[in-house]
Amino acid sequence: MEQLTGQDASFLYSETPNAPMHVATLSIYDQAQVPGGYLRFTDILASNAERIHLSGTMRRKVVRVPMDLDHPYWVEDKTFDLEYHIRHIGLPQPGDWRQLYILGARIMARPLDMSKPPWEMYYVEGLGKLDGLPDNCFAVIAKTHHCAIDGASTVALAELMHDLTPEPQPVPAPETPWRGEDDPQPLELMARSFGNSITKPLQMAEALTQSIPAARRFWQTMANRPPQPVAPVPKTRFNRVITGHRVIGFRRFPLDEVRAWRKRVEGATVNDAMVAVCGGALRRYLDAKQELPTDSLVAMAPINVRSDTEQGSFGNKVAAMLISVGSHIEDPLQRLQHVHASSTQSKALANAIGARQMTDAMQFIPGSLMVMGTRYASQMGLANQQNPTFNVTITNVPGPQVPLYSMGAELQTMLGFAPLTDGVGLMFPVGSYNGEIMVSFTACREMLPDPEFMESCVQEAYDEMRTLLEPQESGDEP
Repeated sequence: MEQLTGQDASFLYSETPNAPMHVATLSIYDQAQVPGGYLRFTDILASNAERIHLSGTMRRKVVRVPMDLDHPYWVEDKTFDLEYHIRHIGLPQPGDWRQLYILGARIMARPLDMSKPPWEMYYVEGLGKLDGLPDNCFAVIAKTHHCAIDGASTVALAELMHDLTPEPQPVPAPETPWRGEDDPQPLELMARSFGNSITKPLQMAEALTQSIPAARRFWQTMANRPPQPVAPVPKTRFNRVITGHRVIGFRRFPLDEVRAWRKRVEGATVNDAMVAVCGGALRRYLDAKQELPTDSLVAMAPINVRSDTEQGSFGNKVAAMLISVGSHIEDPLQRLQHVHASSTQSKALANAIGARQMTDAMQFIPGSLMVMGTRYASQMGLANQQNPTFNVTITNVPGPQVPLYSMGAELQTMLGFAPLTDGVGLMFPVGSYNGEIMVSFTACREMLPDPEFMESCVQEAYDEMRTLLEPQESGDEP
């Protein structure tokens, strides 16, 4: 039995009926090289059963402390049933992108059964001709509660569950046989909570002591280079109370191309480049609705704060920074310059504060207080009344740049989808794989009723940024 961290537990506390807190991926595979031309469900179950011990998290369920007096615990589920978590479904003809998106959005909208290990996996057959992909593909939609995994650990899990060659490689056997655990009794959980309440002040004092260097850096930064505020943050259609309905979509682009045109701005990163693309897409979308604010929209960008020894670990170890996306700027070069300047400033501020200290501090916030705050905000519809801190979320999780295989089927592309909350009804997960970079989005259907149009806005925004590759008037190559 292992206790969740404060950050992991916060995703449980912030869940509401309209805001299930799970992350998801939609992966598409070409099974042309699979013996017989297709995979059988028995083979799928056998492959997952062989590898499930590699993650160490997929057979654990969450047990909450009575009245949320302390953070919950992970318990090995002795009734674990792999066939409950892995489902096999098919799309009707023609099996196109639209049908796959609708299916994915419906799966994203449904909360997980938290009495079981918090993940589900859907193998989807019946895909027809998907533009840009081979025939005879199948999809895998995998969703996992955010309390168990974040973007970086999603990639780590994907690498564990795949091979680097079409021929399946031997999987190392578990060091010890797996055994489930009995659920702890409420009195035991209460006793643990009481014990933790005694030691927590000492842990808090230690955390405060460790934060002194970060506080010193912060004030030095403020004195030497006071940051310019990212605000004012305008209010948009995406910044009100969400419903339980979802829409999804994505576009993919050559990664080397992005790396080339982002160099037009010295020091700009691939992350800056994709934030500028998202900013251009938001500009086009809101302008078409005659809702484009004068001020730029602001994005929250998660930061992976794992140490070198924590790389590949599961759970959540993320901080956040705010970036102006340049949606008020029409010129692509100027927008990229604006985004780079904003992200550079935000990184400096995050480094000064100490991003890891911000996440560690969540350990000391009482769970019952988080639950009450979330319920009050949801019931009162505060997102409709307050000005937003940021407008959208944009994540960027680099993936492996080599082909991956599952049971001999080659992974063609992988899309990311993420949870929404009241006040933030649109999120852009950005990821890369095998020479491509993918821009996905998850949105509240009532706020973004036309996902096909948002897809076209993302494509047009990228094409606009791609013009930075064109020779300049002076004749110099970019």
